[in-house]
Amino acid sequence: MNRTERLLDRSATFRRLTGLSPQEFRRLLTELEPAWQRDQARRSARRPRRRRPGAGRRFALPLADRLLLLLIYYRAYVSHAFLAFLFGIDASTVSRNIRRLEPLLAGIFRIPERHVELTEAEIREAFVDATERPTQRPQRGQKRYYSGKKKRHTIKHQVVVVRKRKRRGRKPEKRRVRIAAVSGAAPGSVHDKTVYDRSRLRLPAGVTGDGDTGYQGTALRTPVKKPPKGRLTERQQRGNRRLGRKRVVAEHGIGKLKGWRIAAEKYRHPRRRHTLMVKNVAGLHNRMFS
Repeated sequence: MNRTERLLDRSATFRRLTGLSPQEFRRLLTELEPAWQRDQARRSARRPRRRRPGAGRRFALPLADRLLLLLIYYRAYVSHAFLAFLFGIDASTVSRNIRRLEPLLAGIFRIPERHVELTEAEIREAFVDATERPTQRPQRGQKRYYSGKKKRHTIKHQVVVVRKRKRRGRKPEKRRVRIAAVSGAAPGSVHDKTVYDRSRLRLPAGVTGDGDTGYQGTALRTPVKKPPKGRLTERQQRGNRRLGRKRVVAEHGIGKLKGWRIAAEKYRHPRRRHTLMVKNVAGLHNRMFS
């Protein structure tokens, strides 16, 4: 029995380390295996070739262990050196495993950037918000990535969150939310409205989009902003409170994403892979709380 099978027998521990239940892990592994085989066949068929098909380094770990390694990396965001020690491989092999599996998971989850789709079980309302997290200071273009709000260098994404309908006789659950779309990465200095305009977000017909005051001037429904040296009417205040109670769903969704520490802590890896990572984390959340 390998390390993955031993860990799968400890359901609570497995979920703490990966964010998934053993059942969801097995289901994901079943979907990943054919995707891995297709990727291997595609790579073998590439032309021109320097080496015969099948030549080169072999993966020391079975696919289940490599998927487990990636999930622990996402959940705990430990160093490659730590994962190398844990799995008995080199740190360079850890990086190679992650780079090969990330695009395959993205192909399984298929988190869109623009086109939002809702299921019959979801409320016809979408909540849009931006989330940013600290990143390493870039060697070039430092000003672009400096966020005046966070007072540090950051990278941000626009997230669209939808909520499932309340089941009869049950209290609403914070975790019954789905990440319906994740935009491409933007530097921390870019305003939320600019990210929205660039994303060209498309909601289904009849679906209401809600945003905060940063989205004023867009097609989204936003709170009424207090005029300079003025006051809001009682009716406007009540409307803002009603919208705020609804919009908290976006905060719940973003909070669930940041349960995976790779989406919350200071990002210390190449920014070009950040969007791929965030989409995979969104897919893992959707799988776990579907």
